Amino acid sequence: MAGHDTGDGAVRAARRQAAARVQAVRKAARAAARSVPPQPAAELEHLSLAGLRTYRAALSVEEDRVSYWRRILQGRLDTLTTPTGRPADLGALRPALSTEQVQRGRSALVRVVPHHDIPPLPDLAALWQRCPPPGAKRARRLLATDLGRAESALSHYRTWLHQQLTAATNELIARYHADPDSCLTALPTHTTTTRN
Repeated sequence: MAGHDTGDGAVRAARRQAAARVQAVRKAARAAARSVPPQPAAELEHLSLAGLRTYRAALSVEEDRVSYWRRILQGRLDTLTTPTGRPADLGALRPALSTEQVQRGRSALVRVVPHHDIPPLPDLAALWQRCPPPGAKRARRLLATDLGRAESALSHYRTWLHQQLTAATNELIARYHADPDSCLTALPTHTTTTRN
């Protein structure tokens, strides 16, 4: 019995030592990462600090919109593939998927990124107009396939947006590292008014 307790104690001690080594390695890796100064990105150097912040905010808004579109498409796909699913209220969601809505967010990005570098988007408005009746199995299968492709294209675009967000964030960090006082310009300014 005592030998069993000693064995358990040795196992626990070995686990504690292993955990301590892992913690030490992680701590060293974090310290090494902090010691490497951030590098500015040549493709973003033409932007002012305010322009860079605006671009990053536009990317974030666009990422939110694309995530919303993906959820809508996934929901529509569910209503097509689930026989007992409730039919989608297509009219209520058409404005969110209009060509104007889709292009609006991208136009803000084109000011920074060349148009041909931005992944293409499916024609969501045209896709949303398609409403095959419940009995039209072939048309419903075709629509389900096209919705799946559109969702995949949106996923690709969203991944690209995440990459751009990371690059813009890294650029901000590099600029703040080079000029720490510049981060103060992001703080809101309050104007005080005097009362007579």
